[in-house]
Amino acid sequence: MNCIIVDDEPLGREAIQLLTKEIPTLKLLGSFGDAQSAGDFLLDHPVDLVFLDIRMPGTDGITFARTIKENTLVIFTTAYPEYAVDSYELDAVDYLLKPVEAGRFRKAVNKASDYLQLLRDKSQKSTVETVTQEHIFIKADRRYFKVLFRDILFIEGLKDYVVIQTGEQKIITNTTLKAMQERLPSSMFLRTNKSYIVNLEKIDSFDVNDIYIGTHELAIGSRYREGFMKTFVNGQI
Repeated sequence: MNCIIVDDEPLGREAIQLLTKEIPTLKLLGSFGDAQSAGDFLLDHPVDLVFLDIRMPGTDGITFARTIKENTLVIFTTAYPEYAVDSYELDAVDYLLKPVEAGRFRKAVNKASDYLQLLRDKSQKSTVETVTQEHIFIKADRRYFKVLFRDILFIEGLKDYVVIQTGEQKIITNTTLKAMQERLPSSMFLRTNKSYIVNLEKIDSFDVNDIYIGTHELAIGSRYREGFMKTFVNGQI
């Protein structure tokens, strides 16, 4: 994947650059200290992935991300956790907190690689096939997967695709999060921000901003917070 780094701090750019060197599938095309120079570069060069800081002089990362074309993916890298919800609203692939750990970085890159493959493979027409009271059949990679509702941890959306995450596997299919939500039992699943639907039975803990399911940390969107509290806290506890 062709990638660039956008961060106003030289040490921040150097840290991400060192991490990219550890992943053979990444080809770093450039490193930029501001959004303007990065934007000019994107006009003339094909870039698959942008590692983007948020707090920068001039155009901030959130504003800049809104100008990036849809087939270029974004992973935010920042020292400020409070922007996580904004990143989900922009369909960012991931949100990495500085200092970024190598394992966490690799996980985010693998996620971007999965999405990029789907975006490139326009011939793949995966979708939801059948729904019963206990399971759903998903067509993906020319196979049919029977997924039990009780096995689903959460469902993540990015553009026109969703990732169904279970404890054993993840299934990527060509549909929208809204369409998926309409097929799921509302008593078990709840939308918690623009990018996630969670299985209420799998929630281990939560706070005002995040839900924790195993090792996964999912942000609660501001417009979904009240509904989550009413449904989960009042209805489940």
